[in-house]
Amino acid sequence: MKYYIADLHLHSKYSRATSSKLDLEGMVKAAKEKGVHLLGTADCTNSLWLAELENHLEYEKNGIYRYKDVDFILTSEISLIFTHKERLKKIHIVVGFPEMKYLKEFNKYLMRFGKLDSDGRPTLGMDIKRLMKILFTTCEDAMLIPAHIWTPWFSLFGSNSGFDDISEAFGEYVDKITALETGLSSDPPMNWRLSKLDRFSLISNSDAHSPENIGREANVFSERLDYFQLKKVLETKDKSKFLFTIEFFPEEGKYHYDGHRNCNVRLHPRETRKHKNICPICKRPLTIGVLHRVEELADREENFVPENSIPYKRLIPLREIIALAEGKNPSNKSVITEYEKIISAIGDEFSILLKEDLKDIEKLIDYKIFMGLKNMLSGNIEINPGYDGVYGEIKIFKEEKKTENKERRTLF
Repeated sequence: MKYYIADLHLHSKYSRATSSKLDLEGMVKAAKEKGVHLLGTADCTNSLWLAELENHLEYEKNGIYRYKDVDFILTSEISLIFTHKERLKKIHIVVGFPEMKYLKEFNKYLMRFGKLDSDGRPTLGMDIKRLMKILFTTCEDAMLIPAHIWTPWFSLFGSNSGFDDISEAFGEYVDKITALETGLSSDPPMNWRLSKLDRFSLISNSDAHSPENIGREANVFSERLDYFQLKKVLETKDKSKFLFTIEFFPEEGKYHYDGHRNCNVRLHPRETRKHKNICPICKRPLTIGVLHRVEELADREENFVPENSIPYKRLIPLREIIALAEGKNPSNKSVITEYEKIISAIGDEFSILLKEDLKDIEKLIDYKIFMGLKNMLSGNIEINPGYDGVYGEIKIFKEEKKTENKERRTLF
């Protein structure tokens, strides 16, 4: 079956701590290798990046821009810092627009609240409701997506600076929310434990800071959609068109468990509670992870599946499987060479990872890589969950020796 795959939240080279290769050429190359058909432009509040987009993107129609056969919609992430009921709140929100004229008007308003060009993702001193008023005054058809909603810092439900209730956060604008982004450290089953989220589509995006991470999480649709169709499908949870999300194993995300990076302490929430949220080594408060926070707010038991929920598939990126097979870093030259060899011989990454039967490619790839794919599909893997900014360590080969996370992950 031919899918239409979208990654709506990523970053450009103008964001802090991002790869210089995250220009349009780098994005498109990565999207084609991965099999992603629609990208968010990212960072379009930044004037330098916006100028590049205007010079190279071709407007097709109905909110879709094109560059070298890849679709784009105008998106940007905004960081809000404000005080609510005498508590500091830090929230990240992804916004989208159908045309440049609305985006430019939006940017004019935002300039009053902070420097837009200091980062690809501007940090603004305003609360959510003020941003919402500006957003929907500028464009009634704007998309509104709270980003990585469980991350301890800078998210809707974050343990350090978020809210306990979505209606309290968005007030009268809660009905304007297009979808909720689960983030790398949570997946749909975790979010299904909160009945108040049933009304919203749950989407997954890469939040990529380098081209190779584009599509590490994504959204799969049955057909090509324009901006307005996509917005409607997400708002109505149209299961005939929104087929499933592509997910990290949430344990691999860097805020899944509780812990302290500096103390090498990684704890399941029940262990954290025994320690009264205090690090057993340094005696300071632990960083409370996503799983713990979900359990705090959940009103359902594990394994509950709401009616009309969108399915999901957990995948491990192909480059990571190759790296584990070779015992090397994903950025190693031999890993990249093998990745490009496989893509050239078989097709884009998702055409491989989404196969239900691997028999037709068994003889085309290295046996150990094939076994890694097979173990992923069967769920025959082990993961040491991520915590306090440290990615989880995944094990897909029984004979594999555990390696330090820093040897396995790139900066981005």
